[in-house]
Amino acid sequence: MTDHKHPLLAGLQDATPLANWSSTELSNAAVEIRDVLCNLLATRTAHFASNLGVVELCLALHSEFDFRTDRLIWDTGHQVYPHKLVTGRYDRFETIRTAGGLMGYPNPHESVYDLFMTGHAGCSVSTAVGLRSGDILMDQKDRRTVAVIGDGAFPCGVVFEALNNAGELGDDLTIVLNDNKMSICHRTGSVAQYLDRLRGNPFYTGLKHEVTKLLDRVPMFGDPAERLLAQMKEGVKAGLLGGMLFEELGIRYIGPIDGHDIPLMQKYLRLCKETPGPVLLHVVTEKGHGYKPAAEDPVFFHTPPAFEDRGGTPVTRGSDGRPPYTTHARDAIGEAMKRDSRVTVITAAMCQGNKLEPVREQFPERFFDVGICESHAVAFAAGQCKTGMRPIVDIYSTFLQRSYDQIFQEVALQDLPVVFMMDRAGLTAPDGPTHHGVYDIGYMRLFPNLVLMAPGYAEELPLMLDKALTLDHPSGIRYPKASALEATHTPAPIEIGKAEWIREGSDGTIVAYGAMLEQAIAAAEQLEGELEIGVVNARFVKPIDAEMVHKTLSEGRFVVTLEEGTRVGGFGSAFLESAVDQRLDTRAVHRLALPDEFVLHGDRSQLLDQSTLSAQKIAEVCREAASEVGSQVGV
Repeated sequence: MTDHKHPLLAGLQDATPLANWSSTELSNAAVEIRDVLCNLLATRTAHFASNLGVVELCLALHSEFDFRTDRLIWDTGHQVYPHKLVTGRYDRFETIRTAGGLMGYPNPHESVYDLFMTGHAGCSVSTAVGLRSGDILMDQKDRRTVAVIGDGAFPCGVVFEALNNAGELGDDLTIVLNDNKMSICHRTGSVAQYLDRLRGNPFYTGLKHEVTKLLDRVPMFGDPAERLLAQMKEGVKAGLLGGMLFEELGIRYIGPIDGHDIPLMQKYLRLCKETPGPVLLHVVTEKGHGYKPAAEDPVFFHTPPAFEDRGGTPVTRGSDGRPPYTTHARDAIGEAMKRDSRVTVITAAMCQGNKLEPVREQFPERFFDVGICESHAVAFAAGQCKTGMRPIVDIYSTFLQRSYDQIFQEVALQDLPVVFMMDRAGLTAPDGPTHHGVYDIGYMRLFPNLVLMAPGYAEELPLMLDKALTLDHPSGIRYPKASALEATHTPAPIEIGKAEWIREGSDGTIVAYGAMLEQAIAAAEQLEGELEIGVVNARFVKPIDAEMVHKTLSEGRFVVTLEEGTRVGGFGSAFLESAVDQRLDTRAVHRLALPDEFVLHGDRSQLLDQSTLSAQKIAEVCREAASEVGSQVGV
């Protein structure tokens, strides 16, 4: 990116000049932003279609508000690339989603323009209501607050909780509903259908305003004829004024308007500022706008792999050739549904991310996309389970956290055999701390009745799912966003609470939980001729294999536990708990896991190395452990 290619963006130290830019300059800035985004996708995977869709909206917002002091919350934060480009981060934009570079989400450490790290959907309205309330209490009434929320996130339960509160408080607030008819995939549900009806309403705001003024002149007295007029007035208003759902909640509805028409949006944003109380501005945009392939296939272009554009045709780059764990999970789910008509699969707006499109096509009556409503997904699964069905809840680890109370109350407490497939369990590389699925081991293993397992290689995943579907208790299977290791041996049968020994070793043992088995094997191979290192594929964290714990501590000189999860409350903690319960000496146990801090974004292999989880670093720990033991016995 060079200054002469993007002169408008290069000249921005912050967004304040946009207030004085002409419509032509703002339109030219939109062209520059899209060019920067396309250049970025030639180098790395990044969120693309969603950012293309909000370019004009971003420019209109920053031209009408000063978000150095005013408040702006983007929900979800993956659409903030244009926002970053106009708020003084153009010169660093090429570093986005790389280690040490800009985050792909809002980041308060980067700029005063970013207030929250918003990686998940649905919370913008709640935080905006809180911001406005706090500013009023702090005598900062002149600060204005804006929440931008997409139609895909709008059905989240917390959104309606926030709208309920906003309507009651009545504080000034602007909610921009960015309606592009999409979530990550095509959105589902009756709220989407309601928005479709609003979008199809021919009576736009200007006409509705005039109709309202006319109706407001109708006198309302006490006799029957006048009461009839009053009833007619409300009936006509209900018919002509879209957004009555919001109006009844005490929130003024305006729209829908064209979200790619900057002057029009500026006009209505000014109207929102002048309107007292909470206002919802319904803006219609096109996901992928400005780049035809992305507009035609916004699902693929949500987070496409790096590609080159050759005459309008994107050509993507290849992978390492090994299918990811997600593909193996998808195939295992499909096979289970073929064998057993009781098996269903439930996802929360992540059909594409979980690669479930073939399952949806083959079993449409047993595939359920509930939208970005994880709490409902889990409670819904519990209801299905109670009838005798065998539901699989296929949700990213970091998103499953949003349904924590339902995992407890509706599933574990009832001891219902729901199967949780926890995709993206571990580091999610450039997505960063909002998306790393590193807490599920700790937050899931606390509950009674839950059986928790993780495959160490591809062939184990379908075996684990098959076993889970035979249980009378809830269960969870975690797997990372990574290529799956392929076994070089015949997998041992899956027995609840039993580990698998991959190789024996007299000096020490590496006990790996889940996909860290690949690094464990590589580390042991690096140490051949130097140390005899055994490798255990733990398979289960709950129940953990107590016999394996006893054997590794009794027969070897040291034990190293590995997990792609947080150190606090994780697999290593479970290993120590089992050892203590068996009155075993734990001084030679070395726990390798992710640190007790939020891990930033970067390449997965780089992040593993930084956390002492690469094969080379694991081998170094084994050498140190062997040396410590040797010095203690005088060798």
